[in-house]
Amino acid sequence: MSRREWGLHLLLTQLRHRLHVALEHKMPEKRLFLRTDTETRFVRLGPGTQLLAWAGSAAVVSWAIIATAILLMDSIGAGNFREQAKREQAVYEERLNVLSDQRDARAAEAVAAQERFNSALGQISLMQAELLHNEDRRRELERGIEVVQATLRRTMGEREEARAEAETLSAALAGDGTSPQGTANEEVARTLAFLSDALSDTAQQRDTTATDAQAALDYAAEMESELKLLEARNDQIFRRLEEAMTISVAPLDRMFRAAGLPTESLIQQVRRGYAGQGGPLTPLALTTSGGVPSADAARANSILNKLDTMNLYRIAAQKAPFALPVNLSQVRSTSGFGPRWGRMHYGQDWAGPVGTDIKATADGVVIHAGWSSGYGRLIKIQHEFGIETRYAHLSKIRVNVGQRVSRGQHIGDLGNSGRSTGPHLHYEVRVGGKPVNPLIYIRAAQDVF
Repeated sequence: MSRREWGLHLLLTQLRHRLHVALEHKMPEKRLFLRTDTETRFVRLGPGTQLLAWAGSAAVVSWAIIATAILLMDSIGAGNFREQAKREQAVYEERLNVLSDQRDARAAEAVAAQERFNSALGQISLMQAELLHNEDRRRELERGIEVVQATLRRTMGEREEARAEAETLSAALAGDGTSPQGTANEEVARTLAFLSDALSDTAQQRDTTATDAQAALDYAAEMESELKLLEARNDQIFRRLEEAMTISVAPLDRMFRAAGLPTESLIQQVRRGYAGQGGPLTPLALTTSGGVPSADAARANSILNKLDTMNLYRIAAQKAPFALPVNLSQVRSTSGFGPRWGRMHYGQDWAGPVGTDIKATADGVVIHAGWSSGYGRLIKIQHEFGIETRYAHLSKIRVNVGQRVSRGQHIGDLGNSGRSTGPHLHYEVRVGGKPVNPLIYIRAAQDVF
């Protein structure tokens, strides 16, 4: 060993000795006696051991203090977050309840409007029949007046001819002696008497015909006045019906557009699906005796076409998920569509008691009814227009694959199966396989259903 190394070793030894002396002064050696029935032993606790024990104890206490502080802060933060979440949830539930009440009110108004429309449509049919009957009667009166006028003209012509012949015979009788004698005079007298009677009958017939013609003209004028009043009533009813149809169809059109569904192609698709089946979707038309439709008939046909469109919208609404899968009075909203905890949440969650009824939100066909990994018990329903709905974490499934279901039908019970933190329904809407926010459809229908 070199002198340098020896010096360094000596310095370290002196430092250890001084440290040991300092520790012995602060922490003198202690002995821990362990006594049994047969013998007594002791454990020597040197300064170094005591120092390690104190350091370990201090570390444990420090860790406990820090951990407790962290837990307290997390608890306080979580409490504030929960209070805020509860307040937001209460506001959201209140808003949903208001929307539900508004939806029920709009549904009642729609039913009342439909009843008024059906009543008005019946009145239109009766008035249309009466209008056609009056039109036929007017035409018959016009033809009768023309016949009476022709008969009157012919009678007046015959009267003028008879009068001319009578004047000729009278002139012959009053001649200068060149007129016929005897039997000729008698024949002329008989002829004059016949012509006088004929003229009298013709005059009487003329007066009767003139009276009938005037009566016919008066009746025609009365019928024309009644027709004008009837046309005014028809125009008023048509205006009301047109306004009612506009009010009825416009909210449905806005509902589908708000949900992102193209109304033109949607209506065509529904019409193609029901082509050839008759019923309310059969094209309707009103004509007048097989001729060119009148203005009123054209307006009635326009209203009937709008009614057909409204029926198509109604059928389409049954096939799109505009309804709620749960009764809002039995559940509370816990999570919406969007990012959550660093991950994307593709649906809407409602928490509630286990066993709460889950209902289909539109007509469709069940394509899955069973267990599916994190979804737990899952139901998938395929609807029209490329739309699919999913109902997850169920406690019980009440439908089978391939079964056709209707909107509002009970399909399952709310539960806590799969990857779930509590009893709730996870509800998804997918269009063309892509998830969309379910509330888009629910909010779009709030002013209609």
